Amino acid sequence: MSLSLSSFRGLASRFPARPTSVTAMATTAASPITQCLRALSTTASALAPLVPSKKPKKDTTKKAGRGAEVRDPKMINMLSHFAVLSPKRIPPPLRMGRNRHLRHWTIHRAWLLFRRREREARERTLMRQYQSMNNACEELRLTAGPGTRDEGYLYRVALEKKGIYGLYGVPIEYARAQTDTPAKVAWDHDWKR
Repeated sequence: MSLSLSSFRGLASRFPARPTSVTAMATTAASPITQCLRALSTTASALAPLVPSKKPKKDTTKKAGRGAEVRDPKMINMLSHFAVLSPKRIPPPLRMGRNRHLRHWTIHRAWLLFRRREREARERTLMRQYQSMNNACEELRLTAGPGTRDEGYLYRVALEKKGIYGLYGVPIEYARAQTDTPAKVAWDHDWKR
């Protein structure tokens, strides 16, 4: 059996041209040869249905000015979510040798120790201030007032809050009854004094 060059050309013309991109693979018509090859492929064309649908689907991409494509909002949302999970954004795990890991652990423990000492020093300072204020208030409570005033007078005067919230004012905490839920009307614009 002799094969000529023309028979090879005829055989080669029956095969579709090989697409260069994934979008071109999805747009090529399904021929019997590509249907057979789809089962062996893991590309995007393998995910396409083997039988073309009777109605052509609407193209969701529209051409905007200057050649820019407007994409479907669902696709934009999916792409933005997948971009977060992209391997380029996820840092690789730390691979450290024994000595480097020991240095890392030592520095980390030293930093935690420093933070703990700072926190305890701050708590000690606040505790000393609170104790000194408590001792001063207790001394005022036990001391007799000037002249004929009884003991505790200076304590009561020191803790009065006259004039702090304005003339005949009350603390803002008492301006409205404390509730678990917000008011039904947030602000009464028609209120008049």
